[in-house]
Amino acid sequence: MKLKLIYPKWNKLPGQTTFNLPPHGPVVFAATLPEYVDVSFTDENVEELNMDEECDVVAISMMLTTQVKRGWAIADAYRAKGIPVMFGGISTMLHAEETLQHADSIFLGESEGRMEQVMDDLKNHKLKKVYNYMGHQPDIALVGPARRDLYKRELYNHKGVQMVDLFHASRGCRFSCYPCAVSYLGGRCFRPRPIDKTIADLETIDNNRLFIVDNSLAQNKQWEMDLFREMIPLKKKWISHTIEDDPQVLDLAAQAGAWYVYQAVYDTSDYIKERVKRYHDYGIGVEGTILFGLDNQTEDDILRLIDFLLKIDLDLAEFTILAPFPHTKAYDDLMRQGRIFDHDWDHYNAGQVVYQPKHMSPERLQELYEYAWHAFYQDETQEEKMFKLFTQVMLREMEDGTYRPRNRKLANKSFGKDVDRSKSHFNEFQTKAQ
Repeated sequence: MKLKLIYPKWNKLPGQTTFNLPPHGPVVFAATLPEYVDVSFTDENVEELNMDEECDVVAISMMLTTQVKRGWAIADAYRAKGIPVMFGGISTMLHAEETLQHADSIFLGESEGRMEQVMDDLKNHKLKKVYNYMGHQPDIALVGPARRDLYKRELYNHKGVQMVDLFHASRGCRFSCYPCAVSYLGGRCFRPRPIDKTIADLETIDNNRLFIVDNSLAQNKQWEMDLFREMIPLKKKWISHTIEDDPQVLDLAAQAGAWYVYQAVYDTSDYIKERVKRYHDYGIGVEGTILFGLDNQTEDDILRLIDFLLKIDLDLAEFTILAPFPHTKAYDDLMRQGRIFDHDWDHYNAGQVVYQPKHMSPERLQELYEYAWHAFYQDETQEEKMFKLFTQVMLREMEDGTYRPRNRKLANKSFGKDVDRSKSHFNEFQTKAQ
């Protein structure tokens, strides 16, 4: 059986550095398929979709709300040719009823241990319209190595710099944050993968640079420390969401290769300022994640927050506008109050106002969002700040002998030099970059 796996494209936000990471969901799903299924994969964000490629079934994996309309269009085109189409992924779960109108089948939930039955149903012309496993998570120990062999590696470099691979060590989240759908998607129970299997999976990843995409690593301190301790010999360099604000944890994280973390900056308190400093004290960079548009934020609050960000030595900052995704408390509240005025899913990109804010006009919130990007990056662009982080990680890799450039010629013509393994050549390169 030939299965065509597709990750639909979406429009990137204007003005931000555009680069593409290899998507995680599709290759995790592919690993759950029976061995007899021959999989080909297209990430439409980095290559054209060839709809003439022979296949028996199409599987469309959608992560973002801004992908759904494109996913539906792809499905409609394949079904018009008589090819059955299945949907799965986060956005399929968030938009199940609408997606069902464009699908022969939708899969809701986690696929480990379940795709043998689905493929049997397909072969026997008994494919169900809906496979609903929401709230019935499989044994987390069933999660195995993702099918990273499906990636076309050369498509995931940015100006000659090797991007990160995505990886997860747990599912579920014991927190239930206001704008987040994770508790609906994966449950409120934190489900860590067995550490021995997690490390075995990490050892299969050729890429030295990782993004650990877990919702939060700060959910079980002992597990967190055990994981970092076992990661140290791998010499990986990684990015993650928040980790425990504890000296023992931070020390182990640094030894395990913590490169930088995403840290929510939600107020102007000394606690946030000191937390950023503690990360830096352990050699860990910080990308602040800042959400605008909450009901407790006035215009003055947002302006004070922007000023605060310029004083706390963040390495990067990412600004977003509250997007009321379905199955979140934010969506329920704003729908009940009649405040959502834009229902075009293409606009739910966390960079566009789709509802009436409480303390200002939608237009003013949009202006403040755009001002925040400009103010933070006015002296040094997002790409320049990001490049600094990459130079730091390359130096670390050179020090521990793990530096392996995928492309020895950097595409950035402003430098135009080969990056040599030797530290002296790289230091010259770093100097010219500053």
